[in-house]
Amino acid sequence: MCGRYASSSRPEDLVEEYDVAEDRTREPTRSILAAPQNPPAGEPDFNVAPTKAAPVVLARAPRGDAGGQPTRQLRLLTWGLVPSWAQDIKVGLRMTNARAESVLGKSSFVRAAAFRRCLVPADGWYEWQVSPTALDARGKPRKQPFFIHRSDGAPLAMAGLYEFWRDKSLAEDDPDAWLATYAVITTAAEPGLDRIHDRQPLVLERQDWDDWLDPAKNDLAEVKNHLEFSGQGRFDAYPVASTVNSSRNNGAHLLAPLGRSDLVGVVDPTTGEIIGR
Repeated sequence: MCGRYASSSRPEDLVEEYDVAEDRTREPTRSILAAPQNPPAGEPDFNVAPTKAAPVVLARAPRGDAGGQPTRQLRLLTWGLVPSWAQDIKVGLRMTNARAESVLGKSSFVRAAAFRRCLVPADGWYEWQVSPTALDARGKPRKQPFFIHRSDGAPLAMAGLYEFWRDKSLAEDDPDAWLATYAVITTAAEPGLDRIHDRQPLVLERQDWDDWLDPAKNDLAEVKNHLEFSGQGRFDAYPVASTVNSSRNNGAHLLAPLGRSDLVGVVDPTTGEIIGR
């Protein structure tokens, strides 16, 4: 799964990295959070969690121009996909991830998989490893957070799907009438990373971005080819402090690696050695 990630690049940097034609991150967006987002959406966020709004890259034709060519846009979307037919936005709380193996067979995702695909920029993602030997204070297996990132420093683009949901209780010109949401596609974890967790985000390479974003390329057989992409050996992983466990905590310090002496019952993803028995 992918339940937390870091996204510290500012919109102007993402515009350059992802060849974006329209930066629409300054447009008003509906939030489903009870309190103002902190840090504000579009600002560097080292602990992106479901229900937050975050930068997403997508391609859409100009509104009202059915024959117009899609342009690459950067928008702020809420993490947790709400299908257009949903009666309640709370359904998005259960749809933060979409499994690559089954997404084309799910009514909640298949239309988005065909026509509304996106890229979710990230520095990397967090995953929690269940210790095979150590217990926490409650007597349950200890969970060690890891940060996983590209080893080559290239932009990390997680494959995603997005949707627009219309609140029919509001006028169409009300800024809150539309809620734009996304889900991150996950796949089986590659060797090594599977020692941390059995799932990981589907990360696409730059040469696949154009096809993935193009809404005109809606042949599900071709979409399936992207969903089956696997490029092993692209990532490094290291343990980080449990401070990241709370989504209220934020800042670059969350990415600081822990020293070997700080580890208790942690499996080294590279060697399989158990550290700090």
